[in-house]
Amino acid sequence: MRRILIVGSSGAGKSTLARAVARRLDLPLIHLDQHYWRPGWAPADDAAFRAEVAALAAGQSWVMDGNYAATLDLRLPHADLLVLVDLPWPLCLARVVRRRWDRRAAGRPDLPAGCPERLDLNFLPYIWRYPGRSRPRVFAAVAAHAPELPVVRLRSRRQVRRWRDDLPTG
Repeated sequence: MRRILIVGSSGAGKSTLARAVARRLDLPLIHLDQHYWRPGWAPADDAAFRAEVAALAAGQSWVMDGNYAATLDLRLPHADLLVLVDLPWPLCLARVVRRRWDRRAAGRPDLPAGCPERLDLNFLPYIWRYPGRSRPRVFAAVAAHAPELPVVRLRSRRQVRRWRDDLPTG
């Protein structure tokens, strides 16, 4: 495994898992949020972001976290493994609220400079809609762009820990 794509709901622990996997396997880590967001939470230009994601996905090895469904067509064909962190939405919602409180004074390492942790009330519905809207889009993208790609679906914190701990060391 040289290219591992990690997706899932906000608050599921994608970035935390990605850091642990990259460290354990000694692979470069790519947080897509750092490539999409500009200071002040300004989004990147769509065409420029797609071009950047295409270049990143073509790299020889990586652990990449981030949903960005509009770029799954670029990333999935390059991936050796897709990890879907699919924790229950109430847990994800609680984690997002706790993360906002815990990070109120300090930034997150997976976000670019100028993008402090925030809790946007328009964002919260995305979390509880993830299972019904976004998860099916992930599986549809796999079927369309990388039908042979192995998928690991982690549905509990225990499964996440076991999967992570069972990885070989780089």
